[in-house]
Amino acid sequence: MSNSSNRLIIFDTTLRDGEQSPGASMTRDEKVRIARQLERLRVDVIEAGFAAASPGDFESIKAIATAVRESTICSLSRANDRDIARAAEALAPAERKRIHTFIATSKLHMEAKLRMLPEQVLVQARNAVRFARQHTDDVEFSPEDGSRSDEDFLCRVLEGVIEEGATTINFPDTVGYAVPELFGETIRRLRERIPNSDKAVWSVHCHNDLGLAVANSLAGVMIGGARQIECTINGLGERAGNTALEEVVMALRTRGGYYNLECGIDTTQIVAASKMVSQITGFAVQPNKAVVGANAFAHASGIHQDGMLKSRETYEIMRAEDVGWTATKIVLGKLSGRNAFKQRLQELGIDLASEAEVNAAFARFKELADRKADIFDEDILALVSDEQQSQEREFYRFVALEQRSASGEMPTAKVVFSIDGEEHVSEGRGDGPVDATVNAIEGEVGSGAELVLFSVNAISTGTQSQGEVTMRLSRDGRIVNGVGADPDIIVASAKAYLSALNKLHSKIERVNPQP
Repeated sequence: MSNSSNRLIIFDTTLRDGEQSPGASMTRDEKVRIARQLERLRVDVIEAGFAAASPGDFESIKAIATAVRESTICSLSRANDRDIARAAEALAPAERKRIHTFIATSKLHMEAKLRMLPEQVLVQARNAVRFARQHTDDVEFSPEDGSRSDEDFLCRVLEGVIEEGATTINFPDTVGYAVPELFGETIRRLRERIPNSDKAVWSVHCHNDLGLAVANSLAGVMIGGARQIECTINGLGERAGNTALEEVVMALRTRGGYYNLECGIDTTQIVAASKMVSQITGFAVQPNKAVVGANAFAHASGIHQDGMLKSRETYEIMRAEDVGWTATKIVLGKLSGRNAFKQRLQELGIDLASEAEVNAAFARFKELADRKADIFDEDILALVSDEQQSQEREFYRFVALEQRSASGEMPTAKVVFSIDGEEHVSEGRGDGPVDATVNAIEGEVGSGAELVLFSVNAISTGTQSQGEVTMRLSRDGRIVNGVGADPDIIVASAKAYLSALNKLHSKIERVNPQP
């Protein structure tokens, strides 16, 4: 596809660059769940990870390459034979595969990080692309820290890698330093100066340190002529995050007359993808976040409400249902049958691996229906996520909780939970009921972990809403998230803490993918 085409490739790197957010690392099964949702979203390219980073990342990429058939599966690799061979091995089961190799080209990075001369970097970049082409015809190259690189040298490197067969050239704003007009002009200038630039699709990869990632990406497309945007769900990523997929896609759709570009994204799957990534990583979406925030389509002003009642177009530039927002309640209760529940799971895009998992999720649904009158789609997503967590890691398992707090008294908690199948009872006191609950668990476990994040979100509306609690723990340089959901916030907190302890205990690889 040439850069003059009006087709825009959406390259999602939630599972690679997004996972580099401290605490956002995921298990293999969690990555596969997100990858399947990205496939339903009709993402063109899924960057599944960094195969050489760890055995866990390698196995995750391999599992995704096996499970996903419609999207191209990509692995990142440094510009060396070992990384590239490892990426090729992980991608072997994929229907469509891409190797994405990179090397830094800025003076600062070459001298301080790589300790290489420019000529050495040029040779290594060319050799890497040549070797990658032995494994796949789809090879992407990125000059890391491109926006701070010497332009003459950058032209030599990019011309060289295109000669070696790179089919996509990605221009990254690695540190979020760029501004839209200059960023777009730089890409345009590079494409004009490099004789063989038309032999590759040009791509942009922007970070949000100055809040300009989406603007820079769109400028790269409109001014620079790029035809691929690299982005993540919810803008997830290290530091201030990456370009948000949902914002780019809806900008293209809403202002189609201006951009005149097409992408194949099924926008009705955006909110489902957002919620899944938020639940799995524990990174809550702020209420006023564009497109996927809870308030994105809320109107409080009287003038706005009056206009909306007369005509939606007065204050809405896009429809909530177009991105997957619905107010649909699942019409099921404690008397509902298993088949109706299973049908709703399918409608929500939830693909459970076995009948045993369906039965376990249905049992949790019936238990929730006894405690909560109205069951929303969000409740279903939360209980399925909770069930999958417990199926994966059961060294610690919540059983019951008794808690007391009153004005003027120090709260107390008694928690019943199992450790490797053996039931334990522990009591604790604290400044509040959650603190007492955590102290009770720690009194028995003695993990030595530091609690670095405690977050509570209502899954749906009303006082009967389930609370979703995220606990982020840190120990010996390892950061993990635990998520728990329950109508009782204290119970949800206990579940979340035990979930995080399970991840600390687990031997499954969870590392940030970029060395």
